[in-house]
Amino acid sequence: MLAGMNAKAEVESSGLDTLKLVGALVLLLGGIGVFYFFEEYSTLLRVLGLLVVAGVAVAIALQTSPGRRVWGFALASRNEVRKVVWPTRQETMQTTLIVFVMVLVMGIVLWLFDMLLLTIVRSVTG
Repeated sequence: MLAGMNAKAEVESSGLDTLKLVGALVLLLGGIGVFYFFEEYSTLLRVLGLLVVAGVAVAIALQTSPGRRVWGFALASRNEVRKVVWPTRQETMQTTLIVFVMVLVMGIVLWLFDMLLLTIVRSVTG
């Protein structure tokens, strides 16, 4: 009996989550529509209003189960990025220089190969 009530609560929560997400989407689309409807007003005011509406829509979406999962994923991603050992400026410059030189060398080699093939094709076709 307890499992049945738990499943019922999950279905109701899922339905409520869907309703919240649809509401957030409608709010966001409405904000975008109002942004363009009042185009004669200051762009700054319209952008600020749109940002407020977007913030409210995000706040509503974060109250849902999928929203909480997305937020958890973002936090976990931020923690992983902090663990990355980023290259120093010198390492970045050296790697960039090596890539540049290799691209230049390969470009010259392919150009010479193309010239050789062109010469061969011209000699064969007369």
